[in-house]
Amino acid sequence: MTTDPNQTILRLRKKHAPGRHALPDANDGARIAGLQSMRNAVTSAVIVTILFAIVWAMLSTALARVFPWGSLLLGLVIGFAVRHAGRGFDWRFPTIAAVSTFVGAIVGNIVVGAAYAAQELGTGTFTVLRKVTIYTWPVFFDEVMTAADFVYALFGAGIAAFFATRRLSRRQYHAVRLWKEQQEND
Repeated sequence: MTTDPNQTILRLRKKHAPGRHALPDANDGARIAGLQSMRNAVTSAVIVTILFAIVWAMLSTALARVFPWGSLLLGLVIGFAVRHAGRGFDWRFPTIAAVSTFVGAIVGNIVVGAAYAAQELGTGTFTVLRKVTIYTWPVFFDEVMTAADFVYALFGAGIAAFFATRRLSRRQYHAVRLWKEQQEND
């Protein structure tokens, strides 16, 4: 046992001790802003879109069912990917996530439609995608894509935009605010 009466057995850390936390400054905000990466956010969104379209087509073909709500799941996955890879906290990152989700949902529906057409024709999905001409797009969007697919894509884009921004702690938010104020004053 200990002989010091002030030392506790559990040795819990003191969260609210005086002098424990230094106040954030503008340099901390600049460091947090420097961690943002548009390139990583766009790259992660493209990779997730491609992989998700392939998995979505494989799952739909294997189960012989179309899952239009896959656009919502795509939005969730892209939102988390952009948040993790981009580490952004301004308006650009939700915009990247929303646009890439909307485009990815349409691309995913095209790949699913091509997979079904390939199954009916007894050929491969990539063969069908390579043979697409400018005359087949209007037929595809008239017969395969419905208004519900576009609504799911829009809601998926909203989900992606919601989850794309980095969640800052109170200290980080204060540091970023000080950095922005310093940028405005300079």
